[in-house]
Amino acid sequence: MRIDVQHSQHDIDDELDALHARLHQPGHRLHDLPAVTLGNSGLIVRHREADGEYFLYVEDPSARQLAGYTIFNRLPELPRRADRYLRAPHTRLRASAQRRGLATTLYRWGLDAGLCLISGARQSVGAARLWHALAHDYRHGFVDVEGRALRYLGEAVESEVHDALHTRRLLIGNGWTLGELARATGMTDVAAAGCDSMKLPPARRELQHAHGTRPAHRAAPALALALAPMR
Repeated sequence: MRIDVQHSQHDIDDELDALHARLHQPGHRLHDLPAVTLGNSGLIVRHREADGEYFLYVEDPSARQLAGYTIFNRLPELPRRADRYLRAPHTRLRASAQRRGLATTLYRWGLDAGLCLISGARQSVGAARLWHALAHDYRHGFVDVEGRALRYLGEAVESEVHDALHTRRLLIGNGWTLGELARATGMTDVAAAGCDSMKLPPARRELQHAHGTRPAHRAAPALALALAPMR
């Protein structure tokens, strides 16, 4: 996994403008999507699901523009069993919407609903920082996806392993243990990682205990419920 992605902000803004126009174009498949309010931010999140992928569009109604979006993508390099449970988030934000915690909020929605997230082969510096921050609150680790097989590498890896394109970072959603995810996805080498990798970070352990959370083996309905249309 290499931290070498650089984006053109001009291209991102153009893409967001085009998406916003489609969201408000009668007859377009993106028109009139269900929406939820994003706290007291004044923003709304329109959402849809297609072929197992989840699309979240953050709209700023007062500015009449799209602030950004996150897509929880399927990864073709994953084995079939893992494809049922792992999604790779992909985010684009307008410059004015950056450093406001939007990506963090959207990722947490997915993780708290039981989605397990896996990184792509390359990340930007900002994305790498976000994943590192989320790893303080969620179970995490690194995996190898070479040969369409999923192999657990542990919570930390050497730099040469980290920089390999078939090394990916993993964030484990609410309700899962590492062992449960390994059994569901066919991920190997979990036992060799030791017991410490099975533990929740302290904050998430307290939350799970307080709510009596049980494994969310069907993350899709949970995410749909978390994003119920606003009334």
